[in-house]
Amino acid sequence: MDKRHRLFLILAGFFITNTLIAEFIGIKIFSLEETFGFKPLDMKLFGVEGLGFNLTAGVMLWPVVFVMTDIINEYYGKKGVRFLSNMAVALILYAFLIFYAGIKLVPNEWWQFQSGIHDDPSQSLEDMDLAFRRVFGQGLWIIIGSLVAFLVGQVVDVLVFHRIKRATGEGKVWLRATGSTVVSQFIDSYVVLVIAFYVGADWDIVRVLAIGTVNYLYKFSLAIILTPMIYLGHYLIDRYLGEKLATKMKQEAQAGTN
Repeated sequence: MDKRHRLFLILAGFFITNTLIAEFIGIKIFSLEETFGFKPLDMKLFGVEGLGFNLTAGVMLWPVVFVMTDIINEYYGKKGVRFLSNMAVALILYAFLIFYAGIKLVPNEWWQFQSGIHDDPSQSLEDMDLAFRRVFGQGLWIIIGSLVAFLVGQVVDVLVFHRIKRATGEGKVWLRATGSTVVSQFIDSYVVLVIAFYVGADWDIVRVLAIGTVNYLYKFSLAIILTPMIYLGHYLIDRYLGEKLATKMKQEAQAGTN
């Protein structure tokens, strides 16, 4: 196996793994402020009060996924990104089907009502099957919203990335990588909420937009913070491939988008 294909397998494995994990841990909502020991913010946006950085756990990884998209885009072009995005969606759907099949299995009585009970009341789970169903049984609209947002975000990321690269050439890696991520994450932040909660749960559109804005502020900040990682990724890949092969792959990737 040559370096080109070995690198693609490594990037693909990391990309798909992060996508799957981000999708499945997204069921948990956490307080960013309290996680770092600060008092929760009390912001007001669009007339909606009491807003803070209460985010899904998946936001830890989604910016990483979009940074990976830009790196793959740089060396393998939009065809490589499209292939991995479609594969990730197919695998996520497959995983959810298996989860729902697992939910339908009749639980063993001991496991359901006794195995989760401990001497420490704070650690007790009186119904293990209920906990299993709550964790793995995400709502249909949440799944649809997340997958649609992911695919739309990927398409936008690729388009913006190559538009900037055509305008700036090989320089300004930070601009095309961070710029495409910032734009794609903006769309992703609202699409998932509109589908999952405005369409699927009858939330007021103003609340959806307010929460989406808070989520985007976090993603925007993280995209900026992760910019040095893009340069590190380019450096490691160029060193692994060698200057000649790396340059050739970048040129072929760009040519494939024209």
